[in-house]
Amino acid sequence: SCGGHQLCNCSAVGLDFVPSGLTGKIIRLDLSHNRIQHIRSQDLRHAVNLRALLLQDNEIGSIDEDSFSSLGKLELLDLSNNSLAHLSPSWFGHLLSLQHLHLQGNFYRDLGEGSLFSGLQNLSSLHLGNSWFSTLRQGNFEGLEHLEELWIVGGKLSEYEPGSLKSVKRINHLIIDISHAAVFSAIVRDILHSVPWLDVRGMSFCVPDEVRLLRVLSSSSAKKVSFRWSSFTDATLPEIVGVLGDMLNLVEVELIACRLLGTGQWRMRIPAKQSQTVRVLTIKKLYIEKFYLFTDLQAVQHLLSLLTKVTIQYTKVFLVPCRLSQNLQSLEYLDLRANLLGDQALEHSACQGAWPSLQTLHLSQNSLSDLEMTGKSLSHLRNLTLLDISQNNFGEIPDVCEWPKNLKHLNLSSTQIPRVTTCIPPTLEVLDVSANNLREFRLQLPSLKELFLAQNQLKTLPGAAPIPSLVVMSVRRNKLNSFSKEEFESFRKMELLDASDNNFICSCEFLSFIHHQAGIEQVLVGWPDKYICDSPLVVRGAQVGAVHLSLMECHRSLVVSLICVLVFLVILALVAVGHKYHAVWYLRMTWAWLQAKRKPKRALPKDVCYDAFVSYSENDSDWVENTMVRELEQACPPFRLCLHKRDFVPGKWIVDNIIDCIEKSHKTLFVLSEHFVQSEWCKYELDFSHFRLFDENNDAAVLVLLEPIQSKAIPKRFCKLRKVMNTKTYLEWPLEEEKQPMFWFNLKIALRS
Repeated sequence: SCGGHQLCNCSAVGLDFVPSGLTGKIIRLDLSHNRIQHIRSQDLRHAVNLRALLLQDNEIGSIDEDSFSSLGKLELLDLSNNSLAHLSPSWFGHLLSLQHLHLQGNFYRDLGEGSLFSGLQNLSSLHLGNSWFSTLRQGNFEGLEHLEELWIVGGKLSEYEPGSLKSVKRINHLIIDISHAAVFSAIVRDILHSVPWLDVRGMSFCVPDEVRLLRVLSSSSAKKVSFRWSSFTDATLPEIVGVLGDMLNLVEVELIACRLLGTGQWRMRIPAKQSQTVRVLTIKKLYIEKFYLFTDLQAVQHLLSLLTKVTIQYTKVFLVPCRLSQNLQSLEYLDLRANLLGDQALEHSACQGAWPSLQTLHLSQNSLSDLEMTGKSLSHLRNLTLLDISQNNFGEIPDVCEWPKNLKHLNLSSTQIPRVTTCIPPTLEVLDVSANNLREFRLQLPSLKELFLAQNQLKTLPGAAPIPSLVVMSVRRNKLNSFSKEEFESFRKMELLDASDNNFICSCEFLSFIHHQAGIEQVLVGWPDKYICDSPLVVRGAQVGAVHLSLMECHRSLVVSLICVLVFLVILALVAVGHKYHAVWYLRMTWAWLQAKRKPKRALPKDVCYDAFVSYSENDSDWVENTMVRELEQACPPFRLCLHKRDFVPGKWIVDNIIDCIEKSHKTLFVLSEHFVQSEWCKYELDFSHFRLFDENNDAAVLVLLEPIQSKAIPKRFCKLRKVMNTKTYLEWPLEEEKQPMFWFNLKIALRS
């Protein structure tokens, strides 16, 4: 259930069918990444206001003819990556508002005999095809006059009827992902004057005879040509460059994730004529297996003088030849980020006369390490206003550097700079030194308007007097904890201050001061918008009203400290209680008992060496040792008794001694008295005796009552001892001498039983 919400996300929840209960309130339904196999007529009947239906990455193999008949307002339908073996025009007949249709990644091999899309007058983007797609016929696109984007995937597309795409008068962006050069050539003939942006994907331009089929492209009026996931060789690349040079309207050429099999040793000479229209060249992630053997590109130097924007990223460029740089006379924008340029290579690349018109230069993520040398290498570029050398490793920087005279924007973020010096050019209007290890900022930059100091170690704001023109400042993720009145008053002209993710001491007075005293239009202090007190304040770009702050919100450090103290006191109290009530001993006793439980219930006869183990209180030792022991051990035959004073093994833990002696004795003789019940050690012996003996439900225990004991005096935890005394006979020591012989007789019989 979507709970009545307009946006219903049922993606990746293991659905086998479209859920029931869909209502007219839903405008977006996401059923992607499930196991749906069939769309029924009634599944979407009530979702009449649906604008987006996402069914990609399911197992849909069949759709009822009228499944989408009620979706007249649908604008996006995604059926990609399913199991549709054929497409039916009845599915789309009622989708009059449809703008985006994605059908790629299914099992169909063609689009049928007629047009599937004749009723889709508002369609702007169409994605179709798959690895088995093999045929395009005339009439497949009838009814479509204008498309923003058409993406055709056809790894096995081998049959293309000429004129199939001619019915579409304009396709702003045509993506062709096929492998047959002949089919590609036939498609290009149909769209020579209807496609401003031709995007070629997955083609291999490695056979010269096949590349010659592309000469038809020279008649195209396309303004932009892109190659993605394509392959070129030293033999075919000059031919392609020649074809692109003949395109009269071509402005931009783009190569993304392509592969060049060669080193620039081009046997065929590239025509001397140059394109008068190409201004933009973009190369990203070009893979050259032996890039270190690549030549200096002399063969194409004459083609580059009119380029105004060049982007070469992630291509392992380690040097731009000086002559090549000098030929880039019109270049205004150069992006060489994520390459292998070092300090010496940059000095050679930016030689005298190189890049005379350059205004923007990106050199981030290279191998630069000397800031002084970098500035000196570029100092002759009089038109350079923006320089990005972020994500290099400069470390310590000198006090004096040379820079281009008109440099306005400098990005030194993530360059391992521990401090800023007067090496920074005073002409700057924008300076980014984020993500370094700066602890202070005290530069004199009179023209600076934007300063970015995020992710440093600042504890105070930089002084305002040295940067009087500052309008925007970011000090987020530093170690600031407050602003003084003087600091804020010095920045009255500022429009935006981002101080979020710091360690501010939150208070209503502080927030009110920010708004009333400073007069700054936007202040980002890193708290949620609700933390505003007396009056409206712009925080994160929105005005909010007055609310109250909780104790946790205002004094987080204090609350955390109090919690830590309370936890410490609780632990201390538990330790004290445990010490008083012998908690550690009980834990050790429990462990010993668990070990005893694993032992055999009865010791082997050969291991039994005592007639009885005697458990008694030290206060009763006189009667036990001088009366009972003498009587029993001098009897005929004598009894062998085990006494802790005499028979415990010295140095052995007392608990182990108790357990071993009980196990090596036929009987356990308890001498019960008031002293016995009150004795701690006797209690411990009772613990183990009733664990070991009473749990076995045998008659190994012999109880001798030396004096009368109240049942209430027996600890409640010895419930089994209470039960034994209530259910079994025990011997009472008589004070009358004439009855004592009978006591000894009965005791001896009990011990021998």
